[in-house]
Amino acid sequence: MRNDLYFYSMNNKKYAIGLMSGTSLDGVDLVYASFEQKPNYSFEIISAKTYSYSDKWKNKLKNAFGQTTNEVQELDNEYGKYLGNLTNLFIEEFQIDKIDFIASHGHTIFHKPDEGLTLQIGNGKEISAITNQKVVYDFRTQDVKLGGQGAPLVPIGDELLFSEFQYCLNLGGFANISFNNNQRIAFDICPVNIVLNHYTRKINLEFDDKGLIASKGEINNQLLEELNNVPFYRDEKPKSLGYEFVVSEIIPLIDKYSLSIKNILRTYIEHIAIQIANKIKFKGQILITGGGVFNEFLINNLKNRVQNEIIISNERIINFKEALIFAFLGLLRIDNQVNCLKSVTGAEKDHSSGKICMP
Repeated sequence: MRNDLYFYSMNNKKYAIGLMSGTSLDGVDLVYASFEQKPNYSFEIISAKTYSYSDKWKNKLKNAFGQTTNEVQELDNEYGKYLGNLTNLFIEEFQIDKIDFIASHGHTIFHKPDEGLTLQIGNGKEISAITNQKVVYDFRTQDVKLGGQGAPLVPIGDELLFSEFQYCLNLGGFANISFNNNQRIAFDICPVNIVLNHYTRKINLEFDDKGLIASKGEINNQLLEELNNVPFYRDEKPKSLGYEFVVSEIIPLIDKYSLSIKNILRTYIEHIAIQIANKIKFKGQILITGGGVFNEFLINNLKNRVQNEIIISNERIINFKEALIFAFLGLLRIDNQVNCLKSVTGAEKDHSSGKICMP
């Protein structure tokens, strides 16, 4: 389905590298992809890899939330250099010789759009200088200035690259969903891996492999009821979640129950499945991507709660869809085409978001 609002005339393929760092601190996803339109968009993921964070970088990013403004600015530059060097490593490793631009999401430190604040570190000027490439970055700030949530940004890619699916559901640090109901609608649903991994790390595990620990736990119904009654879930306006919500609302609520890790994980997975199922109101296939796909216990719980057919794509789409779409957002931004939808973020208008810097 073509929409002239999004039409972008490409006479040849464009080649881009997309970078994505999620809130669960798994690492940085890098994608090298080509895009073409004739007239519908198509893409090919040519190379892709996740580079895990060192313990040093995990701690820096995790602790940045409490740093001073000057310290965060220094980290912004340092992390930009890190991303630039990582991109060069990726280019060398996969012998990439044709690049039209790089698009980077950065790593979210603050996200309080209702207070006019959002910050994704990873200075694009540093990335550009180190890679000697055109760079598009800082995709969220403009939307927040226009009264929007600055998130989610992926739905324009769902609309134009994955339109055969009624729902696109991502299970990353947070669950977010995108669907078409006369217009593209999208929002964050609830925290996922950012909470699950918080508790597995207490028993020296980075994550609950396939959800095996959770599968051995028991649901605490009182905690489950409290989680489901958190006010955010009743708010129907465009909305998004950040680390602040987890720290202030979810972790304290769970911790006051003093439960075993397996019972926390079991209860929280039930919460996730309930919240997602509450948002599935139409027939049609659900494409699920993100690291949560590999939590088989979570997926089976979700299957038991929805009637829709669930589609699990190949591992490249599961793991790298967001990095791919940020490359696509960069493509639209360079041509000054809409890449941020007011129907999704609540901004005053559709717009083309992102800063562009040249080497």
